[in-house]
Amino acid sequence: MARSVSESLQVWLFRAVTGVLFLFFRLLSPRRGTQNKLQPVGDPLLLRSATQLARKIRRKEVSSVEVVQAYINRIQEVNPLVNALVKDRFEAALQEAAKADKLMEEETDGEEVLEERLPLLGVPLSVKESFALQGMPQTTGVVSRRGIVSTADCPTVALLKRAGAIPLGVTNVPVLCMWFESHNHLYGITRNPYELERTPGGSSGGEASLIAAGGSVVGIGSDIGGSIRMPCFFTGIFGHKPTPGVVSIDDTYPPCTGRQMEYNCIGPLCRYAEDLLPMMKIMAGPNVHMLSLNKKVDVKKLRFFTVPHNSGCIMMSPVSKELLDIQKKVVERLQADLGVKVQEVRFPELRYSFQIWDAYMGLPDTEGKHPQPFTELMGEPGRPVWPLWELLKWMVGKSQQTMASIILFLLLTVYATFKPSSDFIQQKKEKLQKEMEELLGDDGVFLYPSHPRVAPKHHHPLFRPFDFGYTGIINILGLPVTQCPLGLGEEGLPLGVQVVGGKLQDHLTLEVALYLEKTFGGWRDPGAKKNSKQLN
Repeated sequence: MARSVSESLQVWLFRAVTGVLFLFFRLLSPRRGTQNKLQPVGDPLLLRSATQLARKIRRKEVSSVEVVQAYINRIQEVNPLVNALVKDRFEAALQEAAKADKLMEEETDGEEVLEERLPLLGVPLSVKESFALQGMPQTTGVVSRRGIVSTADCPTVALLKRAGAIPLGVTNVPVLCMWFESHNHLYGITRNPYELERTPGGSSGGEASLIAAGGSVVGIGSDIGGSIRMPCFFTGIFGHKPTPGVVSIDDTYPPCTGRQMEYNCIGPLCRYAEDLLPMMKIMAGPNVHMLSLNKKVDVKKLRFFTVPHNSGCIMMSPVSKELLDIQKKVVERLQADLGVKVQEVRFPELRYSFQIWDAYMGLPDTEGKHPQPFTELMGEPGRPVWPLWELLKWMVGKSQQTMASIILFLLLTVYATFKPSSDFIQQKKEKLQKEMEELLGDDGVFLYPSHPRVAPKHHHPLFRPFDFGYTGIINILGLPVTQCPLGLGEEGLPLGVQVVGGKLQDHLTLEVALYLEKTFGGWRDPGAKKNSKQLN
């Protein structure tokens, strides 16, 4: 489809602005030396799923204290390199583990009853810093929120603790969770365990980095534009963005305003696909009845589709050959292993993915109140931030804002001058919604790229800021989606794909994740020597 004059002008202006900013950034940014590499995971306990660890604890084959201590040891080994965990509660965690072991000594109801009552008894957990976890900071990287400590647990954390999970601490995020690089001036920058000079993504980047490095077995993140899926893709682990409205998003920061609650979701991140389902059963809490998580799924009876790209969005990069090829390989394996027919489909409306996300994120709520501006949140509890003034301050090292926060607002300001009419975007979104829901029904899933390229180097997302549209569009459509690793690529970096299902059909994508883990090997130890050569 040929570009209009207006679209061509947008592309030219966008490339010109990002090009100038890239040169400006390169001139002013400090140079970094070569980083060390992670050591392989050594303790066998760290190579067990949360499901397996819970079973071993219930059977008294291992103590919770042993498991928690093993993870503390690994965090102390890797965190100086990846900077993922920003505040620990190790002493409290060991005390809680000892209580779990004492409970096991006194338990008389039997293993099955205990599994039903405390499915994660004694299993360690990591938590995104934007979630309320009692006694832990909840700043979301905003300097003016330094010193804010949660006095209670958010509902999702409370449910997991009630199921027996033991939080080890909180993990890093971008400022206000509004970027796909986990960096702020309170905690610094989080690194990708596969290559430390690359990003693990955001906004759940601290979670993904820690889990991929073997420092946690399961964790929780939030996702309003890909904040679970991009980090999981960049670090080669599993993550699930549920159907909206199932898992509570209360007591997370920043709060949702406007209609953002319709698109924001909380979901699990893990190294092993078998942990996704039990995590979802716990996290859904009183809403678990909305999903068919106990329903058996025969993947051979599902209808499969593949969407190879976004039909040429002018604001987003094209998908790399490496990722197109791995998605084709998934199609080939599905057809060969399961005997299913995978149909390739195209949705021309996907070329407006970023524009749709941007328009719907800005919609007012039912009372006509618009979302709180980013600049106000950046300045709380004081005055709103002026991005141009912050840019000048950044040049002389005086700004409390990151370059990503400043550039993001400036780019959105430029984009607002040229963005298409809301009526046009609404028509495109409604057409896309209708077509996808009709395609999927209650027994269909489709494959879709997670991102146009593998994990980028630090700060490079600044110059391709709208590439999150590959994940963000799924939020606006309200569909459940599971991010699945597919081994390592040419540079030894994780590959992956999104598996998308119809509304409330989360159980389908979770089952496909199990198949893909078995077929493509799932998570790979970033410290293993063979990683640089480990191709599919």
